[in-house]
Amino acid sequence: MKSTLFIPLIVATVVSTHAFALDAKFADTAWDGNQVPTGQQCQKFGGHNPATPALIVSDLPSGTHAIVLEYSDRDSKKMDNGGHGRMQFMFNGSEREVTIPSVAGHSFDLPEGFKSIEAHRSPGWDKAGAYMPPCSGGKGHAYYVTVKAMQDDKVTATTVLEMGKY
Repeated sequence: MKSTLFIPLIVATVVSTHAFALDAKFADTAWDGNQVPTGQQCQKFGGHNPATPALIVSDLPSGTHAIVLEYSDRDSKKMDNGGHGRMQFMFNGSEREVTIPSVAGHSFDLPEGFKSIEAHRSPGWDKAGAYMPPCSGGKGHAYYVTVKAMQDDKVTATTVLEMGKY
């Protein structure tokens, strides 16, 4: 008697959950990605009208209607991954490039088009607000912003822009 071995063939399709990259750069040459500009640190350490850097974001996927910005301190567990504030900038969705204006630090008064997702995580360290400017006291911490293109609730593209050390 002859036996036949039956081995089922399973075909798997791998779908990437990673978003595509987009391009982001500073709109103000004072921000060079190496050092946080003088005066753009938190008020606790002498900042003068500190604010998020204005950004130019391009290569936006079709249908993008919002940009999520997550400000972080890579050298502080608490303030990494959006700990310096998370906000959303809304626009009409037909643009392939947008200029995102600055948002004042230590404030909840956001410019038109912005919505706070999460205020910064250390209101007891310095003044509360939607965004806390770099606030390590000049200890050389690395600050960055994660920029995410959104279509509805889906991230369609992302990039990280180094803000500099302070």
